[in-house]
Amino acid sequence: MNRRIFLKNGASMAGWGMLAPHFMVNKTTGMYHIEQFTDEGLSQFTYAILFDKKIVLIDPARDPQPFYEFADRNNAAIIAVIETHPHADFVSSHAEIYRKLKTRIYASKKLQAKYPHHPVKDGDVIALNNHLLLKILDTPGHSPDSISIVLRENNIDKAVFTGDALLFGDVGRPDLREYGNNENEQRTSLAKAMYETLQTKYLPLNDKVIVYPAHGAGSLCGNAIRNVKSSTIGEEKKNNHAFHHANESDFVASILKDLPFIPKYFPYDVELNRSGAGDVQPGIRKVQLREENFQPPERSLVVDIRPKSDIQEAYYPGAIYVPEGTKFETWLGTVIAPDKKFYLAVQDKDAFHTAVKKLAKIGYESNIEGGFVYTVKKPYPVFLNGKSFSLNDRDDYTIIDVRNKKEYDEDPIIVSSVNIPLPELEKRLAEVPKNKPIVVHCASGYRSSIATSIIRKEYPQLSILDLGEDVTRIKNKKSTDH
Repeated sequence: MNRRIFLKNGASMAGWGMLAPHFMVNKTTGMYHIEQFTDEGLSQFTYAILFDKKIVLIDPARDPQPFYEFADRNNAAIIAVIETHPHADFVSSHAEIYRKLKTRIYASKKLQAKYPHHPVKDGDVIALNNHLLLKILDTPGHSPDSISIVLRENNIDKAVFTGDALLFGDVGRPDLREYGNNENEQRTSLAKAMYETLQTKYLPLNDKVIVYPAHGAGSLCGNAIRNVKSSTIGEEKKNNHAFHHANESDFVASILKDLPFIPKYFPYDVELNRSGAGDVQPGIRKVQLREENFQPPERSLVVDIRPKSDIQEAYYPGAIYVPEGTKFETWLGTVIAPDKKFYLAVQDKDAFHTAVKKLAKIGYESNIEGGFVYTVKKPYPVFLNGKSFSLNDRDDYTIIDVRNKKEYDEDPIIVSSVNIPLPELEKRLAEVPKNKPIVVHCASGYRSSIATSIIRKEYPQLSILDLGEDVTRIKNKKSTDH
């Protein structure tokens, strides 16, 4: 029997959320307003439903301050938080919001969350007022405990907040929550659950219902997400491949094919979100910038995030290089495991503070032992002495292509190359041939710079060159030769 839950201002069951630097207006009526907050780095969306000077947050990002400011601007109170599932790619602020505001948190009964919460199940209704309600849908597939939330106004479905289940042009991948010896069976089971979710939960919704997922283009929670900010059920039925498979087996085969890599931090964030993370600002304040050219203890892990021009002038031997950029936190969490402590080598204090804030979004602020500006002049170990790499010389080198397998299979930039995708590199270092100088490349130069530092740290005696952005010259040469 489904329940009707009445939500009142000041309800005290639980709640948490965090960080969302930009926002945009999506939908406003006389009854309610929906605000979408966007974290571009993680391609993540948080939603605020504003009604009667009250706010319900859905999937809040790590830093809750933008949500508090939104509430203040609208003279409103945050009275509830809904978690569609325990997120793998970012840390939610639901626990922090609860501790500050005693806001009620809603999460799936299947989750068995470890924080104070109000468990919900399929068909439960949260009444906002006499005209608005939220209906809970069980929508497993991306995870076994995913829920979606339908916003209904005067008995008409207006919007559905789908978490990571239904995305723009895609569905959530089914391989982020199940690990172990029978992971293939578990992934297949979740893929079948996703097919059932599409058929029984999303297809029956009216075509005009607006779709608001937790992620957009660039997120690793899907495989091919369209670059838009909102959609409708009708648009998804027409344009989303997931609705166009003849049967369950075709659907399962499709979504299990060519799945993206899983960053090392994903399982860690799932469990952190299931338990509830600590407050973000105290954690950030604990991370201190040390004196310039600070020397970490012997065998410490150093992650260098400075621009490549700085590194070429002041090289820190043995550091892992993860350039600061749009997807910095994702790539650092891909190559650095959540059980590793590390120092940050930075170009200035602003870069340090920016990096710490970004890493807090994935729960890594407690992993940072500190940071330091590094300026010690040391020659950057480049072995070609200024000579440009030429395809004519390819047999003189071992070429390592660190793009993913699908990229490599579809377009091997240098035919003689060895393909070791960056996320697999650390485990496959023994496969790196050591009888020749090594040239590393990707598609643009970002991943290759990380990969080069990993190989150089393991094999400092080898001659290694990061082809970097010069890979575009090779690609252009290859196309003109054809």
